[in-house]
Amino acid sequence: MERRGGPRARGSLSVLRKRQKLGKYRIVGRISRGPLAEVYAAHDTIQNIRVALKIPKQDDHVGQDEILHEVRVATKLQHPNILSVMNAGYIDDHFVIAMELGNESLADRIERRTSMAIKLDLAGQALAGLAHAHEHRIIHCDIKPENFILFPGHRLKLADFGFAKRCVRTLKASGSGTIDYIAPEQAMGRPKFQSDVFSIGLVLYRMFSGTLPEWPFEWPLAGYDKLEARVRPELIDLLKKAIQLDPAKRYADAVAMSVNFESLQSGARMQKATRSKRGAKRGISWQQRRWSEFQRHFRAQLDTRHHCRRCEGPVAESMQACPWCGFDNPSRGSDTRMAAHCPRCERGVKNDWDYCPWCYGPGFVEETTRHYPDKRYAAKCANTRCRGPLMPFMRYCPHCRKKVKRPWKIKGSRHSCKACNWGIARDFWNYCAWCREPVRRA
Repeated sequence: MERRGGPRARGSLSVLRKRQKLGKYRIVGRISRGPLAEVYAAHDTIQNIRVALKIPKQDDHVGQDEILHEVRVATKLQHPNILSVMNAGYIDDHFVIAMELGNESLADRIERRTSMAIKLDLAGQALAGLAHAHEHRIIHCDIKPENFILFPGHRLKLADFGFAKRCVRTLKASGSGTIDYIAPEQAMGRPKFQSDVFSIGLVLYRMFSGTLPEWPFEWPLAGYDKLEARVRPELIDLLKKAIQLDPAKRYADAVAMSVNFESLQSGARMQKATRSKRGAKRGISWQQRRWSEFQRHFRAQLDTRHHCRRCEGPVAESMQACPWCGFDNPSRGSDTRMAAHCPRCERGVKNDWDYCPWCYGPGFVEETTRHYPDKRYAAKCANTRCRGPLMPFMRYCPHCRKKVKRPWKIKGSRHSCKACNWGIARDFWNYCAWCREPVRRA
């Protein structure tokens, strides 16, 4: 963004009106108002997309350096389950942070009836996003349902690192965070990684039981009877360990908690698969017939030789989501035919690529100056300075990192996703494999 002036005089932010222009953005309406900033829904008139604009208040408690630090913290956390900062700068004397605009918050979703499968999926995504922040030694300090934003296809992203900057810089705070979900030691100004563990434990407890426990957090907590009836004992043990008054008895950080959760989910899937195999002796299920028919038509073209980590359906390494159950990065951790793996998304990459074509992020250390031919290349980069070869369904050019604008299509299917315009197998899929948008059949 182009800077058009310095910061406003300290004080309250003037309210932006509906349809008001702010640089290239047209205001749609205010989403929320907080003590530090206001968030607006807006339309980017250049890129023709909807965005969220966070406009901090320049008062005595929030300095310009702190606001810039918040942006830098969020920008360096590139992860599918962390809300991306698209742009930041001054417009008409306003400091504006442009972010992805979701559909609703987790606080909105948990008030409605939601299947247990979706709740477990959301829990895994919430833990994955927080674990990534902890891996970068960042304590969020304000974990609550309102700070998890939902996107189409049940994609969840952690937002609002406004309090995290204090934890990153000083490893202390004065009660920052939301009181309902705050850990006891954080309330006394001594936040730790275990404080975030405590908070997300409460978030998940509320999501699964429908009840938010209160001090003094003695087990069995309020709503325990409903929790016990809805989830497995192993998951209750996980939540119990997270919601301990003594930080030393909790998980060390969200990384350890996420690993334990994924292990529990993997074990549950294996038990389910065992039951399915026993039932298969009486005949092949309709889902297996559906997968088999799909593979007969599209396996060679899409290279769907992997299996989804959640539903076991056939998926390709290039897919961003499972087309059967919507699970994010469904082939993560699978073997690859490429020479190496991307350290972020774990998909295969070639040694002569400078960037990962499946996820956006910094480039790789150069290993060779040679470029190797590959029969899978099917197009060229639109960047006239690059014109590097592209494989089908790449999101970014592996040579210059330019976003691929062409809509990839599937031969043998005339259908396209309404959201991203890429090809879909509408007769088979429940979700778009490229953007996770639910597939609507005529």
